[in-house]
Amino acid sequence: MPICVFDIAPDGTARPPAEDRPLGEGYRWWHFDLSDPDLPEFLAAEVPDIPAAALTAPETRPRADTYGDGLILNLRGVNLNADGPADQMVAVRMWITARMIVTVRVRRVFALNTIRQEAEAGQAPSSPMGFVGVLSAGLMARVQDTVFDLGDRVDAMEDSVVDDASPLPPELAEERRMAIRLRRYLGPQRDALAALLSTETDLMTKGQRARLREQTNLAKLAVEELEALIARMTAVQDHHTARAAEAQGRNGYVLSIVAAVFLPLGFLTGLFGVNVAGMPGIETPWAFAALCGGLVILTAVAIWILRRMRWI
Repeated sequence: MPICVFDIAPDGTARPPAEDRPLGEGYRWWHFDLSDPDLPEFLAAEVPDIPAAALTAPETRPRADTYGDGLILNLRGVNLNADGPADQMVAVRMWITARMIVTVRVRRVFALNTIRQEAEAGQAPSSPMGFVGVLSAGLMARVQDTVFDLGDRVDAMEDSVVDDASPLPPELAEERRMAIRLRRYLGPQRDALAALLSTETDLMTKGQRARLREQTNLAKLAVEELEALIARMTAVQDHHTARAAEAQGRNGYVLSIVAAVFLPLGFLTGLFGVNVAGMPGIETPWAFAALCGGLVILTAVAIWILRRMRWI
């Protein structure tokens, strides 16, 4: 059985349908879960084949297409359920005519739940396209909240760039993947809303078209913001990578200078450390002091040569 069914009058009042009461001048909203065993039978009786196939497709993408006197509309919203992250977006599949709306979901969609609660309170959208406008506004409001929260976290990551002693934020990779996944889904949603806005249909009034234009603009803004966030996180990653490479190069440079200074010293100490007959100075008391003095002089000469060559 459906999750809910409402007969909604032109003034927005809603009530469950009754067999002894005709629909009247409004429209009927049917809301199903995709796993409902009664859904195929209902669609076969009430919905044309192509829209019915779109409502039950295993995979969906945002779309807005006309079919006969109705609209096939798929939209997505952020996943606010406890069973997955926000960027694992939830889909709403819709078939819309002047007298009926059929919505199908896989996971709970909070924007639809809000409309259901408003319908129970007698404040449902007064027309099918008014329903679409309220739903798209609810979906985009939650998308905007998610994108803005991500933006705040990216701001905090950028603050780490100011402090060179701070390490690479450990959450950077996951936040970047989240932004990419959101961008992947919201790009088609922006296009679907733009296609719906340009659709010539008698279902949509001038005022509803104007409100839908605002939701389309919000979708464009969300996509642009996500693209900017991806670029900013890439810049943070590049900064930390460059800083690590600079530190590694600086450390390698210091080690190279130390090796250049101590290479001749190591050669001499190794040479004078061999335990064979004939080594000079074995019987001379001041030979060790002379060797140490020579090493000091050799070190000074090596440093002078490196400075002349502008290595240090």
